[in-house]
Amino acid sequence: MDAAGPQVYDDMTVEVALSVMASARTGRLRVCDNDSLCTGLVTRAQLTVVRDGPGYSDRVRLRDILGDRGPCAPAAGQAIHRRPSALAQAL
Repeated sequence: MDAAGPQVYDDMTVEVALSVMASARTGRLRVCDNDSLCTGLVTRAQLTVVRDGPGYSDRVRLRDILGDRGPCAPAAGQAIHRRPSALAQAL
């Protein structure tokens, strides 16, 4: 798989993923599961279609739109947006 921009986890919501894309100035994200295995790639266009769709809610996560995909190779030098720790969330 080609280099995909920032790396995020599949429990991220569509809205947050779109925000990460905007701040990273990229049009795609590499999506990983809880074991940091790449499960897919999402583009701004795909996320926009989901967000603008009739079944969208703010609870839709990336794993909901990716389905069950196999792992993909990590891209060298790609940033990963990790979940904040419990301590960071409490602050």
